Amino acid sequence: MVIVSGHQPVYLPWLGLIHKASLCDVFVFMDDVQYLTQDWNNRNMIKSPQGKAIWLTVPVDLKHSASDRLQDILISGQEHVAEKSRWQAVHWASLRMAYTRAPFFGKYKPFFEWLYLGKQWKRLSDLNLAILKQVFEWFDLRPKLVIGSQEGFIGVKSDLVLEHGARYKADIVVTGIFGRDYIDTAKFERNNIKVVFQDYHHPRYSQQFGGFVPNLSFVDLLFNHGPESRHICLQGNVTREEICQGARSTHS
Repeated sequence: MVIVSGHQPVYLPWLGLIHKASLCDVFVFMDDVQYLTQDWNNRNMIKSPQGKAIWLTVPVDLKHSASDRLQDILISGQEHVAEKSRWQAVHWASLRMAYTRAPFFGKYKPFFEWLYLGKQWKRLSDLNLAILKQVFEWFDLRPKLVIGSQEGFIGVKSDLVLEHGARYKADIVVTGIFGRDYIDTAKFERNNIKVVFQDYHHPRYSQQFGGFVPNLSFVDLLFNHGPESRHICLQGNVTREEICQGARSTHS
Protein backbone atom coordinates (compact mmCIF):
# COMPACT_ATOMS: atom_id res chain seq x y z
CA MET A 1 0.00 0.00 0.00
CA VAL A 2 1.11 3.56 -0.71
CA ILE A 3 0.76 6.11 2.09
CA VAL A 4 1.09 9.83 1.39
CA SER A 5 1.32 12.63 3.92
CA GLY A 6 2.80 16.09 4.23
CA HIS A 7 3.15 19.22 6.30
CA GLN A 8 3.91 22.88 5.85
CA PRO A 9 7.54 23.87 6.61
CA VAL A 10 8.06 24.33 10.34
CA TYR A 11 11.08 25.44 12.32
CA LEU A 12 12.75 22.79 14.51
CA PRO A 13 9.67 20.51 14.26
CA TRP A 14 7.97 18.74 17.13
CA LEU A 15 7.78 14.97 17.53
CA GLY A 16 4.33 14.58 15.98
CA LEU A 17 5.66 15.59 12.57
CA ILE A 18 8.38 12.95 12.84
CA HIS A 19 5.82 10.29 13.65
CA LYS A 20 3.70 11.36 10.66
CA ALA A 21 6.71 11.10 8.34
CA SER A 22 7.48 7.62 9.70
CA LEU A 23 4.14 6.36 8.39
CA CYS A 24 4.39 7.32 4.75
CA ASP A 25 6.03 6.52 1.43
CA VAL A 26 5.73 10.09 0.11
CA PHE A 27 6.00 13.20 2.29
CA VAL A 28 5.08 16.56 0.77
CA PHE A 29 7.00 19.59 2.03
CA MET A 30 4.13 22.03 1.60
CA ASP A 31 6.01 25.25 0.94
CA ASP A 32 3.33 26.31 -1.56
CA VAL A 33 0.74 27.13 1.12
CA GLN A 34 0.16 30.37 3.01
CA TYR A 35 2.49 31.50 5.78
CA LEU A 36 0.67 31.66 9.11
CA THR A 37 1.54 34.22 11.76
CA GLN A 38 1.73 33.05 15.37
CA ASP A 39 2.10 29.47 14.15
CA TRP A 40 5.00 27.03 13.90
CA ASN A 41 6.39 28.07 10.50
CA ASN A 42 9.10 30.23 12.04
CA ARG A 43 9.24 29.27 15.72
CA ASN A 44 9.35 26.45 18.21
CA MET A 45 10.08 25.78 21.86
CA ILE A 46 12.99 24.37 23.83
CA LYS A 47 13.41 23.81 27.57
CA SER A 48 15.40 26.45 29.44
CA PRO A 49 17.73 25.80 32.38
CA GLN A 50 14.94 27.26 34.53
CA GLY A 51 12.77 24.30 33.54
CA LYS A 52 10.34 26.25 31.38
CA ALA A 53 9.49 26.19 27.69
CA ILE A 54 10.92 29.17 25.81
CA TRP A 55 10.41 30.26 22.20
CA LEU A 56 13.02 30.43 19.50
CA THR A 57 11.61 32.62 16.71
CA VAL A 58 13.09 33.29 13.28
CA PRO A 59 12.29 36.91 12.31
CA VAL A 60 10.50 37.21 8.98
CA ASP A 61 10.15 40.09 6.54
CA LEU A 62 6.61 39.91 5.17
CA LYS A 63 6.80 43.38 3.62
CA HIS A 64 9.57 42.47 1.18
CA SER A 65 8.52 38.86 0.52
CA ALA A 66 7.22 38.23 -3.00
CA SER A 67 4.01 36.66 -1.68
CA ASP A 68 2.51 35.19 1.47
CA ARG A 69 3.37 31.68 0.29
CA LEU A 70 5.89 29.93 2.47
CA GLN A 71 8.28 29.45 -0.44
CA ASP A 72 8.59 33.26 -0.73
CA ILE A 73 8.88 34.26 2.92
CA LEU A 74 12.14 36.12 3.58
CA ILE A 75 14.04 36.15 6.83
CA SER A 76 14.43 39.66 8.24
CA GLY A 77 17.63 41.66 8.15
CA GLN A 78 18.84 40.82 4.67
CA GLU A 79 19.36 44.48 3.84
CA HIS A 80 21.68 45.04 6.80
CA VAL A 81 24.89 43.01 6.93
CA ALA A 82 25.18 43.35 10.69
CA GLU A 83 21.66 41.99 11.17
CA LYS A 84 21.88 39.00 8.83
CA SER A 85 23.02 36.42 11.34
CA ARG A 86 22.05 38.01 14.66
CA TRP A 87 19.05 35.76 15.20
CA GLN A 88 21.22 32.76 14.32
CA ALA A 89 23.76 33.66 16.97
CA VAL A 90 20.98 34.13 19.52
CA HIS A 91 19.40 30.75 18.72
CA TRP A 92 22.74 28.97 18.86
CA ALA A 93 23.55 30.60 22.20
CA SER A 94 20.12 29.56 23.53
CA LEU A 95 20.62 25.95 22.45
CA ARG A 96 24.08 25.82 24.02
CA MET A 97 22.81 27.32 27.27
CA ALA A 98 19.94 24.82 27.45
CA TYR A 99 21.65 21.64 26.26
CA THR A 100 25.43 21.84 26.48
CA ARG A 101 25.35 19.40 29.43
CA ALA A 102 22.83 17.07 27.81
CA PRO A 103 24.23 13.56 27.19
CA PHE A 104 24.18 13.74 23.37
CA PHE A 105 24.66 17.44 22.68
CA GLY A 106 28.21 16.88 21.47
CA LYS A 107 27.15 14.16 19.03
CA TYR A 108 24.82 16.49 17.10
CA LYS A 109 26.59 19.79 17.72
CA PRO A 110 28.41 19.97 14.33
CA PHE A 111 25.18 20.22 12.34
CA PHE A 112 23.82 23.04 14.49
CA GLU A 113 27.12 24.88 14.34
CA TRP A 114 26.85 24.76 10.56
CA LEU A 115 23.17 25.72 10.67
CA TYR A 116 23.68 28.78 12.85
CA LEU A 117 27.29 29.80 12.31
CA GLY A 118 28.29 28.35 8.95
CA LYS A 119 25.53 29.64 6.70
CA GLN A 120 23.35 32.73 6.36
CA TRP A 121 19.72 32.00 5.50
CA LYS A 122 17.65 34.18 3.19
CA ARG A 123 14.41 32.22 2.88
CA LEU A 124 12.53 30.57 5.73
CA SER A 125 11.59 27.54 3.64
CA ASP A 126 15.25 26.82 2.79
CA LEU A 127 16.14 26.87 6.47
CA ASN A 128 13.26 24.58 7.40
CA LEU A 129 14.01 22.18 4.56
CA ALA A 130 17.65 21.83 5.62
CA ILE A 131 16.52 21.00 9.15
CA LEU A 132 13.88 18.52 7.94
CA LYS A 133 16.34 16.64 5.73
CA GLN A 134 18.68 16.22 8.68
CA VAL A 135 15.81 15.11 10.92
CA PHE A 136 14.97 12.43 8.36
CA GLU A 137 18.54 11.14 8.60
CA TRP A 138 18.76 11.18 12.39
CA PHE A 139 15.37 9.50 12.89
CA ASP A 140 15.84 7.02 10.01
CA LEU A 141 12.83 8.29 8.05
CA ARG A 142 12.74 7.08 4.45
CA PRO A 143 9.78 8.55 2.56
CA LYS A 144 10.30 10.22 -0.79
CA LEU A 145 10.51 13.93 0.03
CA VAL A 146 8.54 16.07 -2.43
CA ILE A 147 8.82 19.87 -2.55
CA GLY A 148 5.33 21.24 -3.07
CA SER A 149 6.36 24.43 -4.88
CA GLN A 150 8.09 22.35 -7.56
CA GLU A 151 5.05 20.21 -8.32
CA GLY A 152 2.42 22.68 -9.57
CA PHE A 153 -0.37 21.71 -7.18
CA ILE A 154 -3.48 23.87 -7.54
CA GLY A 155 -5.86 22.66 -4.81
CA VAL A 156 -6.49 24.20 -1.41
CA LYS A 157 -7.25 22.62 1.95
CA SER A 158 -9.06 19.29 1.47
CA ASP A 159 -8.66 19.36 -2.31
CA LEU A 160 -4.92 19.92 -1.97
CA VAL A 161 -4.54 16.87 0.27
CA LEU A 162 -6.60 14.87 -2.21
CA GLU A 163 -4.39 16.14 -5.03
CA HIS A 164 -1.32 14.90 -3.15
CA GLY A 165 -2.88 11.49 -2.74
CA ALA A 166 -4.01 11.22 -6.36
CA ARG A 167 -0.70 12.47 -7.78
CA TYR A 168 1.29 9.76 -5.96
CA LYS A 169 -1.31 6.99 -6.31
CA ALA A 170 -2.01 6.77 -2.60
CA ASP A 171 -4.12 4.08 -1.04
CA ILE A 172 -4.03 6.04 2.21
CA VAL A 173 -3.38 9.66 3.13
CA VAL A 174 -2.42 10.64 6.66
CA THR A 175 -3.36 14.08 7.92
CA GLY A 176 -3.33 15.70 11.34
CA ILE A 177 -6.14 15.31 13.82
CA PHE A 178 -7.41 18.83 13.01
CA GLY A 179 -7.95 17.65 9.45
CA ARG A 180 -11.33 16.44 10.69
CA ASP A 181 -12.41 20.08 10.56
CA TYR A 182 -11.91 20.47 6.81
CA ILE A 183 -11.24 17.14 5.07
CA ASP A 184 -14.09 16.03 2.80
CA THR A 185 -13.70 12.28 3.31
CA ALA A 186 -16.45 11.50 0.77
CA LYS A 187 -14.28 12.87 -2.04
CA PHE A 188 -11.41 10.65 -0.95
CA GLU A 189 -13.67 7.61 -0.82
CA ARG A 190 -14.82 8.31 -4.37
CA ASN A 191 -11.16 8.25 -5.38
CA ASN A 192 -10.53 4.99 -3.47
CA ILE A 193 -8.28 6.73 -0.95
CA LYS A 194 -8.64 6.11 2.77
CA VAL A 195 -8.06 9.05 5.14
CA VAL A 196 -6.30 8.45 8.45
CA PHE A 197 -6.30 11.25 11.02
CA GLN A 198 -3.12 11.18 13.06
CA ASP A 199 -3.72 11.48 16.79
CA TYR A 200 -0.19 11.69 18.17
CA HIS A 201 0.36 10.58 21.76
CA HIS A 202 3.36 12.45 23.10
CA PRO A 203 5.84 10.25 25.01
CA ARG A 204 7.28 11.12 28.38
CA TYR A 205 11.05 10.88 28.65
CA SER A 206 13.77 12.07 30.98
CA GLN A 207 14.76 15.71 30.59
CA GLN A 208 17.13 18.05 32.33
CA PHE A 209 15.97 20.80 34.66
CA GLY A 210 13.05 19.42 36.62
CA GLY A 211 9.67 18.07 35.61
CA PHE A 212 8.69 16.94 32.15
CA VAL A 213 7.66 19.59 29.61
CA PRO A 214 5.84 18.17 26.53
CA ASN A 215 5.48 19.45 22.96
CA LEU A 216 8.96 20.86 22.56
CA SER A 217 11.14 20.82 19.44
CA PHE A 218 12.68 17.49 18.52
CA VAL A 219 16.05 18.83 19.69
CA ASP A 220 15.04 18.32 23.32
CA LEU A 221 14.56 14.58 22.81
CA LEU A 222 17.59 14.26 20.53
CA PHE A 223 20.08 15.98 22.83
CA ASN A 224 18.81 14.00 25.83
CA HIS A 225 18.47 10.54 24.27
CA GLY A 226 20.48 10.40 21.05
CA PRO A 227 20.11 7.15 19.08
CA GLU A 228 17.12 6.08 21.20
CA SER A 229 15.14 9.13 20.07
CA ARG A 230 13.36 7.40 17.18
CA HIS A 231 12.07 4.61 19.42
CA ILE A 232 10.94 7.05 22.10
CA CYS A 233 9.26 9.33 19.56
CA LEU A 234 7.23 6.54 17.95
CA GLN A 235 6.37 4.42 20.97
CA GLY A 236 2.72 4.20 21.91
CA ASN A 237 1.59 5.46 18.51
CA VAL A 238 0.02 3.82 15.49
CA THR A 239 2.48 2.20 13.11
CA ARG A 240 2.52 1.99 9.34
CA GLU A 241 1.75 -1.72 9.58
CA GLU A 242 -1.30 -1.09 11.74
CA ILE A 243 -2.62 1.56 9.35
CA CYS A 244 -2.22 -0.78 6.38
CA GLN A 245 -3.86 -3.63 8.25
CA GLY A 246 -6.80 -1.39 9.13
CA ALA A 247 -7.21 -0.39 5.49
CA ARG A 248 -7.15 -4.01 4.36
CA SER A 249 -9.80 -4.91 6.94
CA THR A 250 -12.01 -2.08 5.71
CA HIS A 251 -11.81 -3.29 2.11
CA SER A 252 -12.20 -6.98 2.90
